Amino acid sequence: MTSSTSSCPSGESQQRDTLQDERDIRLIDHPVRAVLELLAPRPGERLLDIGCGDGRLSEQLQRYGNQVVGFDNDLNLVSAARARGLEVRHGNAEQLYFYQEFDAVLSYDALHWMQRSDQVAIGIYEALKPGGRFVGEFAGAGHQKILRRALRDSLTRRSLDFEIADQLYLPTAGAYQRVLEDTGFHVSSIHWFERPTPLDCSITQWLKMFGGRYLALLPSESQEAFLNEVAEELAADYLDSNNQWTLDCTCLRFKAEKR
Repeated sequence: MTSSTSSCPSGESQQRDTLQDERDIRLIDHPVRAVLELLAPRPGERLLDIGCGDGRLSEQLQRYGNQVVGFDNDLNLVSAARARGLEVRHGNAEQLYFYQEFDAVLSYDALHWMQRSDQVAIGIYEALKPGGRFVGEFAGAGHQKILRRALRDSLTRRSLDFEIADQLYLPTAGAYQRVLEDTGFHVSSIHWFERPTPLDCSITQWLKMFGGRYLALLPSESQEAFLNEVAEELAADYLDSNNQWTLDCTCLRFKAEKR
């Protein structure tokens, strides 16, 4: 199993938009390297980066000598990526509009936000040239299961609907393989795995940074008590004797080719 460490900024940075892309976390032994190896980009290829965020990965691909187009639904992140000098389109990946433009499509840490996986796959298939490849990694079945159970329980006790905030697409490898194959892809590689992710801050700080969609269900004056309750419930599973918090993350990594 691969492990990475998630950094939790402090001070003003904790007040950033709660929809901030989690790829902004600085990772040790960054797992994106394995995805790039699977993609095996060749200089001169035209690539599409779905859910490009602030453009860090697109920028790296461009350094390889590729022609990269980023694509993201968050205008703030699109602006940040364009500030790097990248070509970035704003839009919903469930409604892609490209036709046989790209040698490869990459998506890292983004597809779990897109519930209409069949529409995303169809759009990517159409965007690829014949023989093109689609490579990606995103959260899979069981992702942060313990954390999400604690959030569900605490929200339910307050008569609040966890599902309104959760809305993640977290398939098994078999389920996502069927989505790709039903679209017309040949799946040459797909792998579900656990990735325990240590934090360098408390779970409360982390939730303030990345749990905004759950906190938004609560009035501001009730959020601190809610966070403390969730942290207390998680401590038995997430907190070790060295006061280290570790998230129970999972991933799906895959490679598929357009026939």
